[in-house]
Amino acid sequence: MTKDVVGPEDTLVAIDDSIVRGTTLRESIIRSLGELNPKKIIIVSSAPPVLYPDCYGTDISQLGRFIAFRAAVQLLREQGNENLLEEIQEQYLHATDPEAANLVKQIYALFSPEELARKIAELSRPADLAWDGEIQIIYQTLEGLHQSIPHHTGDWYFSGDYPTPGGLNVLRTSYLNWCAGSEARAY
Repeated sequence: MTKDVVGPEDTLVAIDDSIVRGTTLRESIIRSLGELNPKKIIIVSSAPPVLYPDCYGTDISQLGRFIAFRAAVQLLREQGNENLLEEIQEQYLHATDPEAANLVKQIYALFSPEELARKIAELSRPADLAWDGEIQIIYQTLEGLHQSIPHHTGDWYFSGDYPTPGGLNVLRTSYLNWCAGSEARAY
């Protein structure tokens, strides 16, 4: 990238295949694009936000590392609703059938996709970045994903609708690990 191609009145649009942890977005993409000093950076994700752990092949089992989960937790805390986090923890700890429900959906249900994307954009800004322009993140919708690949139903890390009870158990374990401050894998 050359600095003389982009001016302070320009908007840069970058496409990412997915945003899981947000590390590459924050430490590489936003940092590099911000150095070009555009007015605005728009990141378009071709996937919906990754909200839930996967245990069927992709090693994304640590819920607390997902930028979407961190954004939702921060929004909860900003609204004074962090007690929901403890309620879910208690329900998971005392569930007679730990594979029966996706309790984490309660957290995401409190926020619109736009609210979540705005908080993710905020969390994606490197703390030491001198550039102060706007960052916007636009995610593919789950409905749009289903329309684009109608015969593929493996969407549990976006929807939380696991195809087996074991997926819900991994989610439960991952959530309880996060509550305990543990970095352990959930499976």
